[in-house]
Amino acid sequence: MRMLRSLLMSAAAGALAVAFMVGAAHAQKITIGKVLSGSGFHIPSYVAMDKGFFKEEGLDASFVSLAGRALVTAGLAGSVDFIPIPSGGAQAALSGAEIRYVVGQSLKSQWLIAARPDIGKPEDLRGKTIGYGRVGSADYDEGAAVMLRAFKMAVGKDYKVISFQGETERIAALINGDIVAALISVPHAPKALNAGMKILLRTGDHIQRAGGTYWTCKVNADANPEVMKKFTRAIAKGVMYYRDNREGSLPVLRNHLGVQSDQDAGIVWDQTHNTFGAELPKEQFREIFESRRVDMIAGKQWTTDKPLPDPEQFLLRDMLDATLKEMKYVPTKLDATTN
Repeated sequence: MRMLRSLLMSAAAGALAVAFMVGAAHAQKITIGKVLSGSGFHIPSYVAMDKGFFKEEGLDASFVSLAGRALVTAGLAGSVDFIPIPSGGAQAALSGAEIRYVVGQSLKSQWLIAARPDIGKPEDLRGKTIGYGRVGSADYDEGAAVMLRAFKMAVGKDYKVISFQGETERIAALINGDIVAALISVPHAPKALNAGMKILLRTGDHIQRAGGTYWTCKVNADANPEVMKKFTRAIAKGVMYYRDNREGSLPVLRNHLGVQSDQDAGIVWDQTHNTFGAELPKEQFREIFESRRVDMIAGKQWTTDKPLPDPEQFLLRDMLDATLKEMKYVPTKLDATTN
């Protein structure tokens, strides 16, 4: 009897080992673009990786870390499968590249204006100096847009701007008193708050945008429709987990965004947990292309009278909507923006 039991146990163990090897053999290898130092717009993908959601979907996923422009180039060459840089993809698509957008991540602008404690409201910045990024970058344009649209204050006319390449330099200038406010990303908020600064406004309260939206080469989408579905499900799981699980999300934020403690990670989560969505509202998706078209006109890469083609042709809309419905994905309820 003991010998029979031993044989049965050995057979069962062998069967499990074979099943594991077969499952591993059938796992689809994919590569996912990751910007250097991480990005607050891409948090659902970090959650999906660290919490095993890609693996649950049968995907053997790995990150490829590069600078943004290099990632776009790698994506267009097909050497990285999924790229989370929607604006670069839009310019490539409008220039004739065959790409397809797959799934969303961020639904809101994620910049903050941190200010010295004596600044009570955005209007108090009139006549003062603010630190932005370089002209043409998101950490310049989105701050300038919110100040103009929401508070009727224009750069150069109502307040001055000093451009800093890095956010660390902006925060240092704020602490030193060289500027009274600075546009920073959410992962840098703890540094400002720990230095005694305050969060004056969130650009996401005024601007909705489809940040971090993933795209891939059309040839990859056509050849691997099931992988597109699995990838979409993993990102959607990451969105829902991050939205609802504060404690479980803190290690992910420390791992990928470089925040130093659970307290600091908690600040990031508090500011961002309800700003993500796998869904891609049509207006926000169109805005990716329209804003890029405007830039291309300024760069003489698009004629002024040439209309924008329908962006939906570049999106796997039917796959995305059907997959989210099948998995009973709960869409994100965004707070209304302030006009």
